[in-house]
Amino acid sequence: MSTPAASPYAVLRIPNFRRYVLAVVAMTLATMIQGTIVGWQVYELTHDPLALGLIGLAEALPFIGASLFAGHVADRYDRRRIAMIALMVVGASAMALLILPSWLGDSPRTLVRAIFGVIIVSGFARSFLLPARQALGVEVVPRELFANSVTWRSGAWQLAAVIGPALGGALYAVGGTRLAYATDAALTMVGVVALFLIQRTPAPSSLANASIGSSLIAGVRFVFGERIVLGALSLDLFSVLFGGATALLPLYAAEILHVGPQGLGVLRSAPAIGAVITSVILMHAKPFERTGRVLLQSVAVFGLTIIGFGLSTSVVVAVAALAIGGAADMVSVFIRSTLLTTRTPPEMLGRVISVNGIFIGSSNEIGAFESGLTAKWFGTIPSVVLGGVLTLTVVAVTAWRNPLLRRLGRMEPPPAQRATV
Repeated sequence: MSTPAASPYAVLRIPNFRRYVLAVVAMTLATMIQGTIVGWQVYELTHDPLALGLIGLAEALPFIGASLFAGHVADRYDRRRIAMIALMVVGASAMALLILPSWLGDSPRTLVRAIFGVIIVSGFARSFLLPARQALGVEVVPRELFANSVTWRSGAWQLAAVIGPALGGALYAVGGTRLAYATDAALTMVGVVALFLIQRTPAPSSLANASIGSSLIAGVRFVFGERIVLGALSLDLFSVLFGGATALLPLYAAEILHVGPQGLGVLRSAPAIGAVITSVILMHAKPFERTGRVLLQSVAVFGLTIIGFGLSTSVVVAVAALAIGGAADMVSVFIRSTLLTTRTPPEMLGRVISVNGIFIGSSNEIGAFESGLTAKWFGTIPSVVLGGVLTLTVVAVTAWRNPLLRRLGRMEPPPAQRATV
């Protein structure tokens, strides 16, 4: 019989972690529904691929701008309370999207501007939600179960990411934007309640007498001093920056594959389907012996699938390429998240996660802008294929320039280190 620590289900025996996973599922469903409907709604109003890229930029700029301070706040104050407040703002944004058409009438230009305004507010709230939520997820489990918790957290997120876009498309087909955004807001409130039910006693903060400036510098210095962590984050940043083809899914659904909003939901779900299957495999798999090589190979596969998706004119091929890309990306996410969790002192998690959030926000949201911009300049298919080629180039350069990451074996925590503010 396996010991609790060795069991792939060990972390689920912790009630607080189960509540945490419920919160992750609810808020991710809400996010995916909103992302699917906003993309389709904006494209219907504008028929402009650049507008799809601007959606990502509108969320990324406030997210990145506030991230470092948000990380300081997550290390200084109650992480659960911060996550709840930020999530309530996200829920209020969903309600705003619900009532905007009634307020603004039939002017497409005014409605699009208002939608972008809501996205900006939501991006600001998410900058505080990310470090508080992720650090809270580490705080409610013992250190020996960190890797186990990463697979469950990521798997739960990916499962919701499978269901969310398809659910968003179905809700839109049945009741339009009103039903979709109402469901989005309701799920966000479920997430708030689940966070509220987490029972914990916050540890005293080590930042009580620290200046904000020294606190922020310490978080940045820690990440840039960890060559392996920095290499993994940089690899993710540039690969997803260039491979952000998912921003163009509404255009593919409407003009290339001709599958409508329901098909868009399936396309958006496809990467998460591959990721969910992979997360189940990772839960039961032995630790990687050559983690660095596996990470580089997974990102290379991701780049190849972007090229395959870009060249596809069949919805079956497109879904398959996106699913395989999601599987490869899940391996990368698992390795990066485990490295970040095991190599960061608990009292610095908020700040380090916020730096990671800047990398992720930059890659996902600015990558969406890059995809929309290059699609407008060069055309949709050349833009996506070029992104995949550049992702493969990033893998080659990283393997060459970061031998520590390339040679990384098992993901063992480094010797105990004392954090400074």
